[in-house]
Amino acid sequence: MEHGLSQRLYVALAPWLLLILESIFVIAAVALTFLSQRKSKPGEKAPVFLSLRSAFARLARRKALAAFAVGASTLVLRVALIPLWGVPQPMWHDEFSFLLAADTFAHGRLTNPTHPMWIHFESFHIIQHPTYMSMYPPAQGLMLAAGQLLGHPWIGQLLTTAMMCSVLCWMLQAWLPPTWALLGASLAMLQVGLLSYWMNSYFGTSLPALGGVLVLGALPRIQRHARLRDALLMGLGLAILANTRPFEGFVFSLPIAAALLIWLAKQKRIPVATVFRRVVLPLILILGATGAAMGYYFWRVTGNPFVMPYEVDRQTYAMAPYFVWQHPRPEPVYHHAEMKDFYVQWELRDFQSGRTPLGFARRLRHRFRMLWTFYVGPIFTLPFLAFPFLFRDRKMRFPLLLAAGVAVGVFMETWTLDHYLAPALGLFYLFLVQCIRHLRLYRWRHRPVGHGLARAIPLLCLAMVVLRLTAVATGTPIEPLWQRGNLQRNVIVRELQTMPGKHLVIVHYGPNHSAHIDWIFNRADIDGSQVVWARDMGDSRNQELLLYFKDRQAWRIEADDPVPKLEPYARGRSEN
Repeated sequence: MEHGLSQRLYVALAPWLLLILESIFVIAAVALTFLSQRKSKPGEKAPVFLSLRSAFARLARRKALAAFAVGASTLVLRVALIPLWGVPQPMWHDEFSFLLAADTFAHGRLTNPTHPMWIHFESFHIIQHPTYMSMYPPAQGLMLAAGQLLGHPWIGQLLTTAMMCSVLCWMLQAWLPPTWALLGASLAMLQVGLLSYWMNSYFGTSLPALGGVLVLGALPRIQRHARLRDALLMGLGLAILANTRPFEGFVFSLPIAAALLIWLAKQKRIPVATVFRRVVLPLILILGATGAAMGYYFWRVTGNPFVMPYEVDRQTYAMAPYFVWQHPRPEPVYHHAEMKDFYVQWELRDFQSGRTPLGFARRLRHRFRMLWTFYVGPIFTLPFLAFPFLFRDRKMRFPLLLAAGVAVGVFMETWTLDHYLAPALGLFYLFLVQCIRHLRLYRWRHRPVGHGLARAIPLLCLAMVVLRLTAVATGTPIEPLWQRGNLQRNVIVRELQTMPGKHLVIVHYGPNHSAHIDWIFNRADIDGSQVVWARDMGDSRNQELLLYFKDRQAWRIEADDPVPKLEPYARGRSEN
């Protein structure tokens, strides 16, 4: 009885366990800082701390080396953690969609022909007509394809996240003193770059963040020097945003474009011809080439250069619109119960629940809680108590206006997930570091406690990383269950790979199946794949699939069983 009670208690606390532990660490650090009886002077520190701070400052002053060091550290540390943390397995719909794009690109194609048996392979965020392809923009698929060519798609995510941390340091150097820029990038590495799902999944997370920090880091450099390389980097960032998160990227880029135009109109220091040659013309050429390439890609996938695959997918399957002011579409024809459950029972109901004032308020509360949990958490809540002081900083005026525009744009969307705000990641860490600088000046009873609080923040981040790694090493379950992906499906995949020949796996779900977790994922070349995954459409409909794949060993699997197992599927069996 006591064991059952402890299990129920763990299930109830599991989603909050890391936050609870982090909160305890923060409270302890604040208490130690305020209760310390020794009234030290601001410059009086332990020799070890002085030595570390001096080395950190020396590295920070070498700006290029500092940016490289952050990215290299992210890469090396995460690779070193593979024996403990493992390589992530895909689990969510989006991941499988991105992996389809990666496999397509890795084989030198932009899309794939519709399969004759496509109705058995329908899956989320993947179009089957007019071609078979991911609905998402191509940039994330291209990065995963690069990883696949190097040995595994996750290598692309690993390299992208390391580059994002490195370029974030470069971006912060344009807005902050070098030491503070390196601190911000180091915090990003600890919070986002190592153990978060931005690194440990196949979502399009780090790549739009990379695009955003390129744009935000190039803006003040262009305004100061009007160099060609900064314009090229801004153009590259805009191209990445357009091909990862187009709407959020547009919302983020629009105020930056306005600021650039105002600067072009007002500045008199640099000749107009020089500005046009170094800034305006390169941006026009890059954006023009990006638009042409996107149009060609859309034409190959959808048959129309002005129709995105995303639009085709939503028109085919979705009822709920993307923006809160739009109206639902008529219900389409669904061939599979799990797809109807997702688009009608979850998406549509969620959209409709937010149309009332109370429902909209609840949705906003949920979004704030979700974004606070991922980006801020208990540790960063401490410095963000100084956020009001940012309104006094002249240099923060434009970033604050930019953040307000991003917030308005994102909250117009029906759904918001953590990585939807990825283009604005650089803004977040800019605000965070500036808040730490203000916190550092805080005095209590004439004592500079702000110094201790500011020093505690990176130490707390490091402590949480150590705690999480220790928990994994000792088998203590404090991480969310989905952190490593769908391990059960991976066990089946590995089992099938050890068997000779080719296989067809017909997947059946139970009545309480979660529509957010799906097993149906096929590679770009379905017929050439060793394993083909299909939805169970009943014995009579399954026969056409079995006939088409008559050279394959057919299996059936109950995906919602506690331990899913392969069972031979009898060909030609009658309907029960």
